[in-house]
Amino acid sequence: MRFRIPSLCLSRAGLAVAAVAALVATGCATPTPYDYSAFKQSRPTSILVLPPLNSSPDVAATYSMLAQVTQPLAESGYYVLPVSLVDETFRQNGLYNPPEMHEVGLQKLREIFGADAALYINIKQYGTSYAVLASESRVTAEAKLIDLRSEQLLWQGEATASSAEGRSSSGGLVGLLVQAVVAQIVESVTNQSHPVAGITSTRLLAAGRPNGILYGPRSPNYQKDGTAGR
Repeated sequence: MRFRIPSLCLSRAGLAVAAVAALVATGCATPTPYDYSAFKQSRPTSILVLPPLNSSPDVAATYSMLAQVTQPLAESGYYVLPVSLVDETFRQNGLYNPPEMHEVGLQKLREIFGADAALYINIKQYGTSYAVLASESRVTAEAKLIDLRSEQLLWQGEATASSAEGRSSSGGLVGLLVQAVVAQIVESVTNQSHPVAGITSTRLLAAGRPNGILYGPRSPNYQKDGTAGR
C-alpha cells in the first residue's frame, strides 16, 4: 500500500520557497560594494573641507557640522586643513557663504590651499521636529571627495543620525505621550541637533565603515581597507 502525503510535500515545497525568498531578500539587503579604483590610485594625504552647503531651514547647520568634521577624518589618518582658517581665507577674499565657496575652481583651490583633495558636504536635513507622539532631532548629510590634482571623484556617501534612535516604544499610549513630552523638553532645552550632527559626521566620514571613506596614510590600517563587500 502506498501512502500519499501531499501536505508534507507541500510543506517542504513551501519551506524551500521560503528559503529561496529569504536568500533573495538577504541578497537584496547587501549594499552594493563601492568602486574604490580612483581612490586607491589617488591616495590623498591631505583634505580641504569646504564649509557645508545647507539645504535645511536651520541657519546653524553649516557651522555646527563644520565644527565636527575634522575629528573623524583625522582619526581616519588624514591631515585636515584647519577649517576655521579655510573659512577665514574665503572671507578675506570676498566669499562669505558656502554656495560661493563651492563655486571656486578645483585648480584654484589646489593653488591656494595645496591640499590633495577637497571634501564637499551638503546638509540635507538638520533640526528638531515636534509631534504629538514623537519628537526628534535629525541630521542627514551627503559628501563627495574630489581629487584636486586630477579632478576625479574619489568617493561619495551619505549618513543620517537621529536623537530618537534606541528609544523604547513600550508603555502603551500613555507611555508614548509621556515619552514625547520628555523628549520635546529635552530637545528644546539642550539643542540636540548639534550632538546629532556630530554622530552624522562620524558615520559619514570615519573610515572602516561599509562603503565609507578609506583610511589615510597616518592610520595603521592604511592600504588594508576598501575590500569589496565589506
